[in-house]
Parts: sequence; C-alpha cells; structure tokens
Amino acid sequence: MALGGTDKDMSFYIGREASKLWKRFCAEVTTEINLLAENWKYLLGGLICQYIHGLAARGVHYFHRPGPILQDVGFYLLPELGQDRAYISETVFTTIFLSFIMWTFHPFIFKTKKIYTVLIWCRVLAFLVGCQFLRIITFYSTQLPGPNYHCREGSKLATLPPPDNILQALLIVPRGVLYGCGDLIFSSHMIFSLVFVRTYQKYGTRRFIKQCAWLAVIAQSFLIIASRKHYTVDVVVAWYTVNLVVFFIDKTLPELPDRTSALLLPVTKDSKSKEENHKLLNGNSGDPAEWRPRTQINGKIVEDGKTVHEAVINGV
Repeated sequence: MALGGTDKDMSFYIGREASKLWKRFCAEVTTEINLLAENWKYLLGGLICQYIHGLAARGVHYFHRPGPILQDVGFYLLPELGQDRAYISETVFTTIFLSFIMWTFHPFIFKTKKIYTVLIWCRVLAFLVGCQFLRIITFYSTQLPGPNYHCREGSKLATLPPPDNILQALLIVPRGVLYGCGDLIFSSHMIFSLVFVRTYQKYGTRRFIKQCAWLAVIAQSFLIIASRKHYTVDVVVAWYTVNLVVFFIDKTLPELPDRTSALLLPVTKDSKSKEENHKLLNGNSGDPAEWRPRTQINGKIVEDGKTVHEAVINGV
C-alpha cells in the first residue's frame, strides 16, 4: 500500500511538472515568435554576413602561396602537438560553441531567465559581423604562408585551382572550411569564442561557469598556437580587437529589455491568462505554491548574492 501510494504521488508530481514545463515552453515560443517577427531582418542580415565571411575566407585561399613558416615566439615556447593531436583545440572550441548555443535557448525550458533568445542573437551577430569585417580587410591586405600542416609546401591542399564556374566559386563546402589557408590574421575561432564568452559574462547567471569559460578561451589560445593552426600574432590581435569591437558596439546598441517587464508578453483576452503567462516567462509557475519573489535592488538583478546586471526596459 505504501509503495502504491508513493508511485501515485510520483506520477502526479511528474505529470504536474510536465504540464508546467509545457505551458512555460508554449508561452516562451509565443513571445519569441513575436520578437522574431519584429527583428527577423537583423537576424537574416547577420546570417548573410556569415556567408560572406565564409566566402571571403575561401576566396583568399586562391591567393595563398605556401612558403617557409615565419619565425614565431609562440612556436618556440609551446611544443608542437602534431597532426594526430590537432583535434584537441577543435574539441575545446566545439565545447564553447555548442554550450553557448544551448544557453541561448535555455529560456524555453528553465524558470529562471534573463534573456530573450531572438534579442541575444541579434546582439551576438552584430558583434560577429563587426569583427569579421575587420578580419576580412586584414587577411586580404597581407597573405602570410600558413603554418598549418595542410597549408605547408608540398601539400596538395595548400593552393586552390581557379574555379571552373561561378557556382563553384560561391559554394562553401565543409571541407573548404576545415582546410582553408590564407585567412590568418586574426583567428576566427577566437572571434566566436571571445564574443560568446563576453556575452555570457554579461548576461549569464553562474559565476563558476563564467570562470570556466574564460579559462577555456585562454586554453584554446595556447592550443591553437600549439596546433600550428595560427601564428601567435593571429591570436594576440584577436584578443584586443574582438574585445574592443564588442565594447564599442555594445555601447551603441540599446540594452536588452528586462525579463520582469510585461511589455513584450503576448496579449491575451483573459487578464488571468496574461498574468499566468507573465509568471511562466519570468521564473514563477502558475502554481501558487511555486511563486517566489525575484530579488532586485534599484532595478538590478542580483545573481549569486551580488549585483551583476542593470536591466533597462527600453531597447531591442
């Protein structure tokens, strides 16, 4: 009898939590669709610029000429990992990349949230486009002989034959992304990693994850050089250029709206449903037992006991 009662209680609890999760997900989808309808042009423009950046990186490969590896202080100080261990740096980068993407979609699942997925990606794409614009200008200004193994003298991948047609020139294939040459200054991997980590530093809520993220970027910097994928200058330039670009673009963009505001919530006919949606979207479920206050001091959200973000209602 006791076991039967426990099973019933567990089934009831799971059913109740699943129902709340589904309601929270649906409310978030409605909100994000409304934001997407207003901001799709910015997202589309950012994605098009990603394609242009990839096209430019492939284009410079046609101009690449392999030669002796340049003198580099990082190559002297860091032992070479070798081709069989070059995957280590890519593993670190992939972890940072996928972790950030999953974090940007956490408002669909978790109760505690500070961001809107659509708006955070508008901001991130603006940072990426600004950095990539400078990167294209830089690596087209001077083509250096690539230090990576497939870019060295004797490798068949070090140079690309002229395209046979316009379609071949405009087509970006994964192999070309992995085995590109000539797009060195400054590192594209560092652009993505620094933009993602800086964004989480500002809008994330877990101090431990922030510290781990910065350590991962630092480790990636050394691994890129040890893997001979870039010269040290490519990584060093990325560190100060990306941080400066993000700093100035962030100052020009309006701040993200506070999730405690009901201005962006979907309008419903029933005021009770509207209030329930507001609770679901901002950390409280529809169940009165789950209601809890959001800690705020002078309009600032307090995270882990310290103030980390000043929310501004106006802005996109």
